[in-house]
Amino acid sequence: MRLGFILGEVGYGLRRNLSMVISVVLVTFVSLTFVGAAALLQMQITQMKGYWYDKVQVAVFLCGEDYGSATCADGAVTDPQRSDIQSMLESAAVKPYVASFEHESKEQALAHFREQFENSAIVDTVTADQLPESFRVSLVDPEKYDVINELFSSMKGVDVVIDQRELLEKIFSIINIASVVAIGIAGVMIVCAVLLVGTTIRLSAFTRRRETGIMRLVGASKASIQLPFVVEGVIAGLLGALLASGVLWGMATFFIDGKLAKEYPDTAFISTGEVFMVAPALILLGVVLAGVSSIVTLRRYLKV
Repeated sequence: MRLGFILGEVGYGLRRNLSMVISVVLVTFVSLTFVGAAALLQMQITQMKGYWYDKVQVAVFLCGEDYGSATCADGAVTDPQRSDIQSMLESAAVKPYVASFEHESKEQALAHFREQFENSAIVDTVTADQLPESFRVSLVDPEKYDVINELFSSMKGVDVVIDQRELLEKIFSIINIASVVAIGIAGVMIVCAVLLVGTTIRLSAFTRRRETGIMRLVGASKASIQLPFVVEGVIAGLLGALLASGVLWGMATFFIDGKLAKEYPDTAFISTGEVFMVAPALILLGVVLAGVSSIVTLRRYLKV
């Protein structure tokens, strides 16, 4: 089997069915882009969980005037109540669960609020009296939130105990949903890509049936007849995978590293390193899907 002959047949087939080949490349590109985006989203979720779960705190919000909870029936938290809460945090029963804690006054809460919402129109409408003071508690084991909640939620002067992980879980749930949608769209597009590869190979085999018939008559092997068609499909799948990898690299470089990472320096984002981990899998997937689809189609429509 001569390499020059195989390459010549591949080039001839690609030129003759150029529009179909471009369609295969584009469909493969779109489908693998969704696959890669879903994989990167999962990596982002994992990275953010590992980063933020070590930083999240339990917020013990104290009573203010006219708060509706039963523990705030006597009005705003008093100095003795505040001291009791702090003493509980420093007690031997709680100390094994608490890594550190700090008191946040209304003024400090306002400063943090203005820092977080500096670009929002509501930043100048909020005053310190409208924000609750609190104790910010970092736990040794974030999974032990229920212990802190049980101990402090019924204390006089405590309005509510909030685990910040619950807020993060809502965000992660939304990202997970987006990831599942991306995987679903990718699955549909992959099916379209496989069918389109099969159609392209079938059309290529039909248009070259005279040549393949002659090759059969002169005793050409099955592999030498089918290999050019398989290579055509693999090349189309490979180009689509390379395009998908390039787009994902561009998003990571210019959007995530170049924009998001600079605007939100305290957030752990994925980088081009994760793209280089995903790209080989996308290339392999594109090549395998195109190759298998080509072989199955040839067995069905190109009898040798």
